[in-house]
Amino acid sequence: QVQLVESGGGSVQAGGSLSLSCAASGRTISSRAMGWFRQAPGKEREFVAGIGGRGGGTYYADSVKGRFTISRDNAKNMVYLQMTSLKPEDTAVYYCAVGPPSSYVGSWSGSYDYWGQGTQVTVSS
Repeated sequence: QVQLVESGGGSVQAGGSLSLSCAASGRTISSRAMGWFRQAPGKEREFVAGIGGRGGGTYYADSVKGRFTISRDNAKNMVYLQMTSLKPEDTAVYYCAVGPPSSYVGSWSGSYDYWGQGTQVTVSS
């Protein structure tokens, strides 16, 4: 079992920045792909960004490419999401998730095994 706790959400004006953190416990996540997803009211959960395990690369949804950066610190069992140039449409609950032991990053939520409780991000215009 892996437990995930997200933090760093909040309210910001459009154009601002926020940094989310995801702390994992229970197992080391260094070999696992990790992802950030989000869900806005009335919408389905969507993939935002992912980072592969075992030195794998990063992958972003087109809507956040160039504005968001995902990173990980395996020594601390942490994953981060740096968000800049935020837009009102980025408003959502953001979830951290643990994927399979792979350097490949998938965008399908069904491939992720463990999820955090989420952290709210609100961007006002």
